[in-house]
Amino acid sequence: MIQRGVAAGEKRLSCWFSGVAARALAACIAMASATMARGQDAWPSWFDQSLAEAARGEGSLVVYSTTNEEEGLPLWKLFEDATGVKVNYVRASDSQLLGRVLIENRAGQHSWDVMQTANVNKIPPQFLLAVDPPEASKIFKEAVAPDHRWLGVYSNYNSPAYNTKLIKREDLPKSYADFAAHKEWAGHVAIDGTDDAFMTAFLMHYGEDKGVALLRSIIAAVQPVTINGHLAVARAVGSGEYWFALNNYVNLTLNAKLGGAPTDFWTMDPIPLFFGQVGVAALAPHPAAARLAANFLISREAQRFLTKFGRIPTRLDVTPNPPDILDAFKGKAVQTVLLSTEDDKRRIKQFNDLFQPR
Repeated sequence: MIQRGVAAGEKRLSCWFSGVAARALAACIAMASATMARGQDAWPSWFDQSLAEAARGEGSLVVYSTTNEEEGLPLWKLFEDATGVKVNYVRASDSQLLGRVLIENRAGQHSWDVMQTANVNKIPPQFLLAVDPPEASKIFKEAVAPDHRWLGVYSNYNSPAYNTKLIKREDLPKSYADFAAHKEWAGHVAIDGTDDAFMTAFLMHYGEDKGVALLRSIIAAVQPVTINGHLAVARAVGSGEYWFALNNYVNLTLNAKLGGAPTDFWTMDPIPLFFGQVGVAALAPHPAAARLAANFLISREAQRFLTKFGRIPTRLDVTPNPPDILDAFKGKAVQTVLLSTEDDKRRIKQFNDLFQPR
């Protein structure tokens, strides 16, 4: 059973085996059960027998992730069932996890094996192991870091979203400039309070001066409300609490839509793009399990599973959900945003000055 933990004030559950012998015995029993259940069936495409054997000897895997538990826990259950390796799942926000990693490093603690967030690229590179798992050859070239310290698990396209019961599709803005002409929408538009990636793509597309001026006119007109979390934005628009999201992750809008909420997205230039990423700790306490886990997350099986929640795969051999989703971005100005830690700090301050002035 996956052990769950949630950082920064939320309840954390963990259950660790005591002693190497107990871990080894439990792993062997779990693997024997998995093997018997599998019978003559082939192992998953990502499975490496020798690496799995070493991982079972390590006993467990610690995953730090921003993925909500409705997706994360059943996803890692697939890994557990195939390997017999216990997964300890710690879920928190990007900023909480990065802060936790920095604090642990200063204290000389090495607690995590795998980081699964949209901002692994912001972790100091010396904290991450350069990896080149077999499945990496199957994902888009753009979804592999030049130094191989992170790999793209899913494509995170961004776009505005709306509540389909409250707004007719024919009334949607044709460009971001159109938002500035709708003062009657004031207070009915939401955006994540940390969405500096959207702002960065916006300024890359329009140019710094023109982009800032346009954002100021939009903010003055519709007075967007900042919300904590992109998932919360998707749910708030789906519930009708807000009519629009000025920007949100397309996969989260689809997640809400697939769950029955009256919401959808539409596309306007620019379309920010970055990747949900996986990185392996350079000093992972369970290094074999960590490398196997990275190969698992970019595998056909894992990415097929994630499409159930609207995640857009980074593999050509996995059909998105819906199948024609990528057609929405054809011919659009897609801006890939991958910020360093220092650039991100500067952009966060700029975002706060614009959207949350004091």
